[in-house]
Amino acid sequence: MKNVNFATMNTILTITGSDSAGGAGIQADIKTITSLGGKALSVVTTLTMQNTLGIQDYYDIPAEIVERQIDAVAEDITPFVFKIGLVRNIYTLEAVVRCISRYKPKWVLFSPVVYSSCDEVLMSDELIERIQRTLVPLCDALVVRERDSERFDAKRLIVADNSHGRCNELCSAIATMLCREMSFDDAVKKAKNVLPTGVNSEMSSRCTSLYNSFVKMQEVECKNSRDVNYYASRLNVSPRYLSQVTRRVASQSPKSIIDSTLLGKIKDLLKTDKTIQEIASQLGFSSQAHLSNFFKRFTGASPSDFRKITG
Repeated sequence: MKNVNFATMNTILTITGSDSAGGAGIQADIKTITSLGGKALSVVTTLTMQNTLGIQDYYDIPAEIVERQIDAVAEDITPFVFKIGLVRNIYTLEAVVRCISRYKPKWVLFSPVVYSSCDEVLMSDELIERIQRTLVPLCDALVVRERDSERFDAKRLIVADNSHGRCNELCSAIATMLCREMSFDDAVKKAKNVLPTGVNSEMSSRCTSLYNSFVKMQEVECKNSRDVNYYASRLNVSPRYLSQVTRRVASQSPKSIIDSTLLGKIKDLLKTDKTIQEIASQLGFSSQAHLSNFFKRFTGASPSDFRKITG
């Protein structure tokens, strides 16, 4: 029997990662819980460097620090519900399991994050096996995405759709309903009813506008530079982000777009009366040979042969 004599009603401790874009993780949990009238307490397990294009990088908080965060909150406030999300390593898992056993909250909900919305793998098979063995038996329910529903076996398994943050949002909503002393089934039903209003809306990004700016810029400045770093700097973004944008919008790397634009300009100029040397100079090549080598690498023909073929 769980000891809940000192539990503070209406309080939910969310133990999960930080999503810097706000679509999931701690940020979304706090937003969902607060909007539904609950009191959100938080412990961060992982810092993600994340935007609408995916996780750029991450830093796992040391397990000792995760446990000390939980202790600091649970000793003082004693949450009614533990809501667990992103756990990326065995040491953090062990810390969370110890804390659940130590503080015995009324409810324990787990929303495992196996993959990010952009398909980055966030849990190893070894970790999933250990979670199934040690954490799942302590949980009252798991809220999982459709794609992960076969990876876990629990006494209560609630399935959410695969959209970014939706599983996380549903788990937080159920936790908040449980704080109203509803039965579990009623809490799930009520949580699903309130979610269509969309507490956590998808964040919009500047992907398309940035892509268009890049295309226009490199069409004008291809004579000055064919270096991706040059354009990324001019657009005030990292080369990595620029690459993610072009791949998302056009399924191409920035370099391939630059080369394709330059190749198109060469072909257009080869249809004029300009000499190949003049074209090379106009487009910023160091020599006629440099232009010829570039052109042949992509077309298999020399500029002169191309002129003959196109008349």
